[in-house]
Amino acid sequence: MYDSFAVARLIDLWLTEDIGYCDLTAQTMIEPDEEGHFAMNARQPMTVAGIEIAAAVFRRYEPRLAIDVTVKDGDVVGKGAILMTVKGPARGILTGERTALNIVQHMSAIATETARYVAMISHTKARLIDTRKTTPGLRMIEKHAVTCGGGLNHRLGLDNGVMIKDNHIAVCGGIAPAVARAKTKLPTLTKIEVECDRLEQVSEALAAGADVIMLDNMSCEDMTEAVAMVAGRVPLEASGGIRLDTIKAIAETGVDYISTSKITQAAPAVDIGLDEA
Repeated sequence: MYDSFAVARLIDLWLTEDIGYCDLTAQTMIEPDEEGHFAMNARQPMTVAGIEIAAAVFRRYEPRLAIDVTVKDGDVVGKGAILMTVKGPARGILTGERTALNIVQHMSAIATETARYVAMISHTKARLIDTRKTTPGLRMIEKHAVTCGGGLNHRLGLDNGVMIKDNHIAVCGGIAPAVARAKTKLPTLTKIEVECDRLEQVSEALAAGADVIMLDNMSCEDMTEAVAMVAGRVPLEASGGIRLDTIKAIAETGVDYISTSKITQAAPAVDIGLDEA
């Protein structure tokens, strides 16, 4: 989920960064009327994300290009799969190549890593969600990539909900007064989530009227107890120290959501290339 108008603004920034004054290589070596025909290939198995954005990069720089996108975001493809073909003025293809590849590689890396995490908890009711730990300027497309891999989005920004964390609680003098303050000014239908790192805080947050409770860096034993304590009255989110090797046990405690920054901050790069068709 992303807005094409906002993405168009990003594309202009990306191309400006890479091109600078001009593409010296393309301008000096390739004649304006020379044509090229290239295919974007997956060089490893992956979950695709950002393919239409990559196509938009090519179209933005050279509108005359004929582009055939052969997959869609969320598709799982194998090594050797053709993601798109690009045909037309060779200068336009080669100047836009790196920017287009960079974005689809980055987004597909996030989608692919997200899918790995989702697979680890598919036998439970828990759903994987992302965080606000994203690359500045790229949050919209990184969060879209998470959904391509089967994850869900947490808050898109600070204006999407109230998250009462330890520092807020310290300033307000406790969970109950913190929640009470938020409720007096909160827009209608906006949820309040409270971060808890101890079981007694879970009881406090529940009594104060929190809509969601985050179990922050708790042991699996404490999370299991928190699930029993809350008994489905509000959703529980597990967070903190979530890794591929720990997420299965955390999901099996019975929590509703598990959030991790690993899917956006530490996704291994995927290999995608543009080769002559």
